[in-house]
Amino acid sequence: MFFINFKIKKELKAFKEFKKNYKFDFKKLTEKDGLQYCDGVPLVDENGKEIGFCDKWVNVGYKLHGPFSKCLSNLFNYEFYFKNKKVNSIESVFQGIKLKNKKSQNKAFKYWGMDSNTIKVASDFDWNSSQTVYWQGKPIQRLSQQYDDFLDELYVSAIQNPLYRNALKNVPFPYILHSMGTEKKEDTVFTRYEFEFMLNCLSSYVKQK
Repeated sequence: MFFINFKIKKELKAFKEFKKNYKFDFKKLTEKDGLQYCDGVPLVDENGKEIGFCDKWVNVGYKLHGPFSKCLSNLFNYEFYFKNKKVNSIESVFQGIKLKNKKSQNKAFKYWGMDSNTIKVASDFDWNSSQTVYWQGKPIQRLSQQYDDFLDELYVSAIQNPLYRNALKNVPFPYILHSMGTEKKEDTVFTRYEFEFMLNCLSSYVKQK
């Protein structure tokens, strides 16, 4: 565990330096004739089915068509260690921090896939009303630098899993999109902007390593 923590600490420092100079071009969604578009391409096909990828972007979603759409989802089963805790997906952490009770939180870390997303209904408190999440019994304000640092460490910990790192490294699309993401920080523990910034930045980071 000491070696894992050392690697994460070292890479976290390198990633934060990279992130400071990273130029991110956030793609806003537009609407025309009742359809949403990203970079001029509709998000659904003529049959109303969501598009997982095109030559301009890959749209991340666990149920969307295309391997990168699923493999880049927070719900995918990537096992890694985060703050000395073994977790089975990134999503399990995002849902776990909505649980105030430590024992319940530790159980949440075992989930992945749609189960990891729906476990939020088992929360023992309403994080939205206080804008506070918890890590192992300690509160973190959602709108704080502490939480932003928490996110950086979470994803740097995740890329210690070589499969997740390689998925990010192998992305052939110029932009990683998450159209289903929520826009306001007050409404979610990870907004669409935060998701897209993080994954596009991480992808660029691992490609230059």
